[in-house]
This record gives sequence, C-alpha cells and structure tokens, in this order.
Amino acid sequence: MFSLGEKIGMNRRDLLKFSSYAVAAASAPALAASAPAPHSSGPIARWDFLELEFAGPSTGNPFVQVSLTATFRQMNRTLTVDGFYDGGGIYKVRFMPDELGEWSWTTSSSAPSLHGQSGVFECVAPQDGNRGPVSVRDGYHFAYSDGAAYVECGTTCYAWAFQSEDTQRQTLETLSASPFNKLRMCLFPKWYQHNRKEPPIYPFPRNGEVNDYSTFNVAYFQHFDRLLLELGRIGVQADLILFHPYDKWGYQSMPAEVDDRYLRYVIARFGAYRNVWWSLANEFDLLRAKTAADWDRYARILGEYDAFGHLRSIHYCYHQYEYGRGWCTHAGVQDSRLQLGAQWRSDWGKPVVFDECRYEGNIASRWGNISGDAMTRRFWQAAAQGCYCGHGETYLDPNDTLWWSHGGVLHGSSPAKIAFLRKLLEETIALGPGPIGFTNFNDDPMGARRANDTVIFYYFDEHQPAEGTFALPEGKTYTAEYIDTLQLTRTPLPGEYSGKADVKLPGTPWGSLWFREKGVA
Repeated sequence: MFSLGEKIGMNRRDLLKFSSYAVAAASAPALAASAPAPHSSGPIARWDFLELEFAGPSTGNPFVQVSLTATFRQMNRTLTVDGFYDGGGIYKVRFMPDELGEWSWTTSSSAPSLHGQSGVFECVAPQDGNRGPVSVRDGYHFAYSDGAAYVECGTTCYAWAFQSEDTQRQTLETLSASPFNKLRMCLFPKWYQHNRKEPPIYPFPRNGEVNDYSTFNVAYFQHFDRLLLELGRIGVQADLILFHPYDKWGYQSMPAEVDDRYLRYVIARFGAYRNVWWSLANEFDLLRAKTAADWDRYARILGEYDAFGHLRSIHYCYHQYEYGRGWCTHAGVQDSRLQLGAQWRSDWGKPVVFDECRYEGNIASRWGNISGDAMTRRFWQAAAQGCYCGHGETYLDPNDTLWWSHGGVLHGSSPAKIAFLRKLLEETIALGPGPIGFTNFNDDPMGARRANDTVIFYYFDEHQPAEGTFALPEGKTYTAEYIDTLQLTRTPLPGEYSGKADVKLPGTPWGSLWFREKGVA
C-alpha cells in the first residue's frame, strides 16, 4: 500500500503512465460467512493518503447498485468517507490521516463481500516537502497544516488535462519552474474559442451524441488521479472546477441525480489528496439550467461528504456570488476592480482571491490582451489590499496552444515579476509574533501592514513621488527599502525611520516602499 508521499518519488514519465496508485490492502472473500480478519498495512505519513482496495461485485451497475463507506477511528474521533468503484470489480477507499498514531477502520457496504472489512495502520511524521493541506488562517489568509504561511499565487489552465501527453508533461515542467503554486483546472472538457476540439476521452460512456449517465468512464478519472498527484509532487494546489458553461456535450445540464452522484464520486476519489481545492463552478451565473437551490445543494454535498474540509469557493461572470455564505471558505472572484478587495474582505469576513482579473496576452478579446506590466500591477494591488491574485496568459500561438486553456509554455513577462513579489511576501507575511498576513490601511497610496506592525508597505502604482512623509507606529524604529516592481530591484534607503518619517524617493512610477521594524527577524 503506497501513500502520496511515497508515490511522488517516481519520475514524471513513470507516474503519468502509472495506472494504479496503491497496492491492495486486502482482497475481500466472495462471501462473508464470518467476520473477516483485520488487515494491517505499513505506516502512512501524515497528510499522505491510505488507499484500500477490495474485490467486489462487477455485474449489474456497481456505480449505482453498490454502496461502500469506511469509518476511520483514532481514540474518540471518527471520520467516515465514501468508497468508489474503479472498474473491473475493484472498489477503493482513500483516506488522508491528519494526526499521528494508530488509526483503525471498518467498512460498511450493501455488498456482503465488502461489508465488515477492518484494519489498522500507523500514521507517522510527514516527509520533507509534505506540509499538509492548505486552509484559512487568521481569518483572511492561508497556511499549510504544519503552520507555514501559504502565499497564494495562482494561474489558470482550464483544459490542460485534455491535451496531448507531451503538452501535459510540458505544462508540469513549466509550472515547476514558475512562481505559481495553484492551478485552476476543469474536470469537464471545454468548448470555447481556441478550444474547439473533442477530448480524447469522456467522463461518461458516450454513444454518438448521447451520454450514458448511469456509469462513469473510470479511465477518465484515473487520468485525473495521475495529474493531481503530479501537481502535488511539484507543490501545486489543484483548484478543481466542478462545473462550467463552456460545454457542447451536455454536462452543464445533467439531471439533478447525476450531478449529485458525480459530486460524490469526485469527492470520494480525489478528496484524500492534500493539494485539492474545490471550485463549484467557473462562471456559475452562465449555467442557465441550474437554480440557486441547485448551487445550495451542491454546497451541502461538498460540506457533508468531504471529510477533510478542503477549501471551497465558486466563480462568477456578471453576477457576484454571495461569498458571505458559510460554505465558502474564501471568495474566488472574477473582477478587475482590485481596489475593492479590502472592502470585500471586510464585508465577507474571509480571504479574497482575484482568481481572474483578465489575462496577459494578445488575442482579440479585451479580457485576454493586457500587458505583462498590467498583470503585474494587479498582483501588487491585490497584495496592498490584503488579498491575493491569479494569473492567466493568452498569447496567440502557431499551434493554437494558449496557456490559459491548454498549458504548455509561458511566453509573457509577468511571471518573473510575480515571482519577485511572491518572494517579498513570503519573507514578510509571518515575520514576528501574531497573526500572519497583511491588511490594507491606506487608500492613496495603497498601503498594507502586518497586524504586529513589523512590516508596512506602500504601492505607488502609476504615481512617481520623489519624496513623502509617512506616519509610523509610535515607539518603533524601522529600516526602509525601495522596490522597483518592474525592474525588479531592491534598494535599501539610508538611515532609520520613526514617527512622521520624511523619505526621499526615486520619483519613478510602479514603485513600492517597504518599512521593516529594526531588530525583528
């Protein structure tokens, strides 16, 4: 039995072609005449996943006729997860242990051969690089489960999962060398400009134009297993988009019971991966066949069946979602009004991520032809609002391979500049005691500060002051540094600063002034 941490040591080519992600924990007898003997497995690292595999019924329709759950126990704590059918008479249960020590488990099933299986395993300390899932910390920010701050720095490749193996491999290589630590990606194929081709495989069996919604195409979801594990190996969070409107195959208007079964299958299959986030939809308001009651039901399914509490949000086109709702862990907005971020953060009481704020590129659509400097500016504005931002790129390509949808390679100038900002934030976002993250405190120029006042910064945007007076907290002394956000230079300013500090500046646009409390490391 393998865990995620054990898997990711494989090389990329082997892993992309690997068709099974765990050895069998046990093979259930055909008939359970008596209680099966308990199974034991090797140690599983914290926040990796245990995969249990059982032989069970293969006749009829196992997807709808066989139920399987497993309850995991540690001391007085219990967690129950759904199992899923993986084809060929094989059933699986995946579980991510989040506490060290011995765990036990027991299955419950409508099939006698799957019912009453049990076992134990030991959860041990995680390997280097395994920081656990990301969750909300200190109200408006994110952190890994081991306590380290997570500076969200996302990008989008909607349909990369449906490209050639070479393009998928190239996408992973590009991501691993980029500043991006989150990827927005669709679970259903996409039909849109620059995306007018059939996927190599479909999520449901298909006869002509008719989908057989009674079963799943297991190979389709096994492919996503491989991609999600690869993203985890390179430290990238997978923001899985569960529904979207850019569809010609009928997936945006499936019957309600199919939607629900699909969601439970996806949660059972992918929920134990530590790098998964859930996005209920891309542009939910364009999915005309779905009602507000549908979205509420989907949110309840996520909350009820995801035992591991992954991050959850939803994305809109024209009509902003009510992000104050309790099921949303954060607001994943589509908007270019970055200056509203601090107010929205306060209104909704949770982190704000500008997942889509237009794209660096040169296509005809205005949403896809801003400059690299304009994209960089959005990241700086988001940071100064105490929020986070998402990147996208839509440069025309002779092979019509655009990063925003297909992945491949990046052509723009913004990634290097975004990497520069991410490094600055990671240096300072948790400096000193108290809550992590920055909070906006000034509008003109935009300014943000740590709650403990160890770090204060201003972003001058298009303005080019040659001097300024800045009020610093009483009783503290600071050093100062001028950041050129486009030339990527950091220039220490002479002297020390306190009280109402007069500062001489270069008088160039797109600059940022950073104050750091003296003696705080």
